Amino acid sequence: MGKVIGIDLGTTNSCVSVVENNEPVIIPASSGGTTTPSVVAFTRNGERLVGEAARRQAVTNTERTISSVKRHMGTKWSIRIDGTEYNPQTISAMILMQLKKDAEDFLGEPVTEAVITVPAYFNDIQRQATKDAGRIAGLEVKRIINEPTSAALSYGLDHGEPQKVMVYDLGGGTFDVSVIEIGEGVIEVLATAGNNHLGGDDFDQRIIDWMVKEFKAQQHVDLTGDFAAMQRLRDAAEQVKKELSATESSQILLPYLTQYKGTPLHLDMTLTRPKFEELIWDLIEKTAEPVKNALNDAGLAASELNRVLLVGGSTRIPAVQRKVRELTGKEPSKNINPDECVAKGAAILGSTLQGNALTAAGQELLLLDVTPMSFSIETVGGVATRVIERNTTLPIRYSQIFSTAAPYQRSVEINVLQGERTMARDNKSIGKFKLKGIKAAPAGVPQIEVTFDIDTNGILKVSAKDMDTGKEQSIVITADDRMSDAEIEQAIRDAQSYAGQDQIRRDAIELLDESRKLCNETELSLKNAGKTLDRAAKKQIKADSTRLQKLIGKCRLEKVTEAELAEIREAKQILQNSVDTLMRR
Repeated sequence: MGKVIGIDLGTTNSCVSVVENNEPVIIPASSGGTTTPSVVAFTRNGERLVGEAARRQAVTNTERTISSVKRHMGTKWSIRIDGTEYNPQTISAMILMQLKKDAEDFLGEPVTEAVITVPAYFNDIQRQATKDAGRIAGLEVKRIINEPTSAALSYGLDHGEPQKVMVYDLGGGTFDVSVIEIGEGVIEVLATAGNNHLGGDDFDQRIIDWMVKEFKAQQHVDLTGDFAAMQRLRDAAEQVKKELSATESSQILLPYLTQYKGTPLHLDMTLTRPKFEELIWDLIEKTAEPVKNALNDAGLAASELNRVLLVGGSTRIPAVQRKVRELTGKEPSKNINPDECVAKGAAILGSTLQGNALTAAGQELLLLDVTPMSFSIETVGGVATRVIERNTTLPIRYSQIFSTAAPYQRSVEINVLQGERTMARDNKSIGKFKLKGIKAAPAGVPQIEVTFDIDTNGILKVSAKDMDTGKEQSIVITADDRMSDAEIEQAIRDAQSYAGQDQIRRDAIELLDESRKLCNETELSLKNAGKTLDRAAKKQIKADSTRLQKLIGKCRLEKVTEAELAEIREAKQILQNSVDTLMRR
């Protein structure tokens, strides 16, 4: 049985881990680091790049480079490149395929199963989209686990003593806070809250906006229409943000950033930590309400917390750490690596799903997670009637009896909602379906049982049953934002095809380089041989070299086939044989 890997599919960076010798270890990325940038790019010659290679070329290929796609999960966002439409699931699948390949290279065996983490505040559609991305990437997603829960799981194995822990998770694109109790053989999530559109990307944008404004004041040039310049600003903003976590000021020097009337313009600015904190203070303040909500839902005062764990790269910002101290009265724990702990927790869970007991201090542990938002159905007057409250422990199955609103209705539409608002229109509709064949009766007479069944992944199945006729309709919630099974299957085929095409292109690049080198060496050998070489032999070598050069010139990486490569290999081998014969004379 192969290993189950744990994947932290992040907004800015992703990380993959596996349990080896009962310890979770981080699998190195192909670039050599511990994380892989969550970036995908398509070059103009048709090559697909993922990770560090995609991030490095973003300045020169801005419109064909996709980053922070996690923020679009569960939405209708898409991008068209070279006539092909890509949605968040397919782009995320490309990142997952790279992580899968890195894991296979590290382990030396195929990897087909994974536990993937998501923000605790992801709704049902976003969780389904993440699972679909895994399926497209060729992974059986054994479990979807909340990121703060995963971090606490990683922490809990080393610190199994009874305690109440808050996980403050501020990543590249999302913010989550969870209150978790560890003890008595149980890691139990008491409450969770968050914001799916708050993170390091927003901090970067504030720096970018500041640089654009300052540059316009200095040079009277607006950079917002210059794609290449804006990409350089993005890279610089991310770098200066990191530097300001360790220093009081950072110089931003971008020579030849743009030009105006033929004159090159350079950017040279200094951003201080106080100014940076001023730019992002309102964003940091937005984390306060979820923290208070999570504590209230858990029924705890901040003083009852034993530990506060910081997760996500954005928690390295000193102003964020000060805010956490202010909100909790606690010094945040430095016991875990904020970039790696989420992936490690997922790997630990993956190992337990293979039958390896989850233990801490010699005691087996049980993991209990919660649903982040309430589930409701729309009833008369557009009211969202709660069926399952937020922070209910998973898995959960709950039924409630409803009736018809109009006389002699033969069908009812069930509109399933997720959110905390009173009116249906103010919540997220995550799916609708119809129960038909209801026995005709006056309004309020039919008894319709609606059952919500949420699994350990936080994914919902809803069924409705007419208690009189026994007619039943059951669905796993879907919405327009979700891919159909047919679309997923097509995406799987496309991904496999793309993986094969990527390999052909890699082989082609290597073969063309070798062939060009051989042609150059041949030309040099002929020149050195001079008149000592037999005329017929010289003519044959020149003919063989010319044939190979023509094949090299005709080859187009974006359309190259195995047949073309075979022809080039054959021509290369013929020329190599001719040159070898020459050298032996």
